[in-house]
Amino acid sequence: MAGDPKQEEPDGTSTQSPCNAPPSSASSLSKEQSQVDLELRLLEGLDMYPPAKLQGVHRHFALFGLMEYLKRSFGRGFSSEEVLQLVDRFYNLEYVKPDDDEMECFTQLDEFRLPQTYFDEEA
Repeated sequence: MAGDPKQEEPDGTSTQSPCNAPPSSASSLSKEQSQVDLELRLLEGLDMYPPAKLQGVHRHFALFGLMEYLKRSFGRGFSSEEVLQLVDRFYNLEYVKPDDDEMECFTQLDEFRLPQTYFDEEA
């Protein structure tokens, strides 16, 4: 068909065919792949540092642990803002409840007493 606007390639596929991705999509494909890898590593990290830990008393330690895990996985540093933005894709941290076990240790009051042996040694 001489009047057909589609150009035919020697192998019989059209230049507009989905088989032939535009040259710019190669870089976007690798960018998408790296984004998927980043999200997978984050989810693996969240297995060790669950989102409830990001709301609890030890949230800074959990955030630092995630930052270090991603740093080891990708060989580059991640800021706390970057990690929190990634976590925000999967969890709304405003609605995640802190770990109740952490709070119990701070609400439980025990009276502190030195052992009697301490006083016996002074005399």
